[in-house]
Amino acid sequence: MTMVWRRFLLAAIPALAAALAAVQACSQISGNLEPEARQVFVLANEARIQAGVGRLDWDPALAQAAFRHCLRMAEEGPISHQYPGEPDLGARTAQAGAHFSVIEENVAVGPTADAIHEEWMQSPGHRANLLSPEVDRVGVAVVAARGALYAVADYSRGVEQLSPAEVEARVAALLRVSGVTILQDPSSARWACATDEGIPQAPAGPMARFVMRWQAGDLDRLPQALSEKLASGNFRAAAVGSCPAQVAQGSFSAYRVAVLLY
Repeated sequence: MTMVWRRFLLAAIPALAAALAAVQACSQISGNLEPEARQVFVLANEARIQAGVGRLDWDPALAQAAFRHCLRMAEEGPISHQYPGEPDLGARTAQAGAHFSVIEENVAVGPTADAIHEEWMQSPGHRANLLSPEVDRVGVAVVAARGALYAVADYSRGVEQLSPAEVEARVAALLRVSGVTILQDPSSARWACATDEGIPQAPAGPMARFVMRWQAGDLDRLPQALSEKLASGNFRAAAVGSCPAQVAQGSFSAYRVAVLLY
């Protein structure tokens, strides 16, 4: 899956004079959502249902990251996606415990939660984030300061946290569809996964004739080149190995896999 990172901010929303008169204390959004954050969340899902792109699940880690950034916006302003000394969007959401292959963010300042949602829906970039079919989770934070509401919505496509054995089982299930036998010993494939090139020497038995290494944020399909090799009918067995993802993915979560074909 291609890693995606999109951000959009709203510099100001009209009718700030109608904002809350009393400045509320900043409060963390978690568990039972603060009313304005809950409203933004509900309105987003209503819009997504109407658009036919599926509901978003609440992600506490994204909400924590959104809250921390929302405080920075309320304290430092003008609104921005990054302030001096602050990690970027991918890093700060990952530091909060989020795991993702797509990350997007909307920020705004406005008088009410309804107004913020409507302005996001009227802005092409914000609307694209909110209605993106590529995301399935969200965390929202809303903070009141200086007579206005500051809002942050962090959207992501979540990545499951699987053990190496679970990763290998997922890939093996995809391979079995093509009719190949899955070898029980993953050691050679794990060695191949941890290296960048070459086919491991077999201590006993036949040597693999093809190796495919890849890194991705999900395990719902095999790489096209691997599928083509399987479709050729020239291979009867496969070994699957998983290893830690390489750092090139940055803050994005990913799995690294190697498949040997025999």
